[in-house]
Amino acid sequence: MADMFRFADNLGPKKIIHITDPKVGLRAILVVDNVAAGPAIGGCRMAPDVSVDECFRLARAMTFKNAAAGLAHGGGKSVIFGDPAMPAAAKEAVIRAFARAVGDVTDYITVPDMGTNEIAMAWVTDEIGRSVGLPREIGGIPLDEIGATGFGVAVAAEVAEGYSEVRLDGARVAVQGFGAVGRHAARYLAKRGAILVAASDSRGTIADPAGLDLAALDAVKAAGRGVAELGVGAAGARDAVIDVECDIWIPAARPDVITAANVDRLNTRLVLEGANIPITADAEARLHDKGVLVVPDFIANAGGVISAAVEYHGGTESGALTVIDEKLRRNTDAVLGLARQDAIPPRQAAVRIARDRVVAAMALRRHA
Repeated sequence: MADMFRFADNLGPKKIIHITDPKVGLRAILVVDNVAAGPAIGGCRMAPDVSVDECFRLARAMTFKNAAAGLAHGGGKSVIFGDPAMPAAAKEAVIRAFARAVGDVTDYITVPDMGTNEIAMAWVTDEIGRSVGLPREIGGIPLDEIGATGFGVAVAAEVAEGYSEVRLDGARVAVQGFGAVGRHAARYLAKRGAILVAASDSRGTIADPAGLDLAALDAVKAAGRGVAELGVGAAGARDAVIDVECDIWIPAARPDVITAANVDRLNTRLVLEGANIPITADAEARLHDKGVLVVPDFIANAGGVISAAVEYHGGTESGALTVIDEKLRRNTDAVLGLARQDAIPPRQAAVRIARDRVVAAMALRRHA
């Protein structure tokens, strides 16, 4: 209850649930933030250092993301304390136990997030019949396989061309977090003429101003090695990617990777937030003051949840990509257009748009 009071405002959260199952070592938190527009869709994240604060911030980001995208869904998030690289049998036991624990929370629909994937969602569905982002073999639209979030990031980048001096053809791109989101963002941007000059993961950074081979990076990752083991270019520590001079910088991993302490190390002109809450508020303000255009997380990375919503409502894979393109293009333009018109940071514009939509939805519901 103390958590509820600490976070409560006029939008939510509706509920915060702490979950434990000592038999399998499960510790988890679920935040259902707002369901005025419909049942909450939000990822299930697994990491050793998650927290209730992080879970609430991510749930609120999902509320805004789903509202900004015009989806018939509210926002929620769940986090499981644990190492996603734990033995497969142990991970399955933990996720199945989590699924059973949230089975009665029918206003929350689980999707993959950092540390979970389509297979994990199949386990959830097997237990409670309520998850999306499922493997293709059981009728799902596999978000990571098609790169739904990364595709949306690239669409947002196209729109941002009209609001910045960055042109995608020849643009130098650095990706912090070369994983499910980052590698697909790099791939889709490369199709538009951009050049990946740096990539990082939890084990290090690889950089080459002449450009990195995406297929070779994918092969290194598929072999279970870090990007710094590519063997071509300059290898460095994982946060060395912050210092790489580039035109577009894409955070696609953990929250709060850019803070007031390191924001001035960034040497870029456009930031596309592929991860959720990757930059602190004061760091984002600093980037705005420096003239760096930042496309906020719940606008730029909405491709995954849009695909999940399409799947939930019975759509197809090709239909999902079409809807992502349509919604990301419209929403990014609306946010950047309002930011330019009112001379405000893009996040302020995005929050205003999303909050207004949530409040409007709440006015139509007696119980939400």
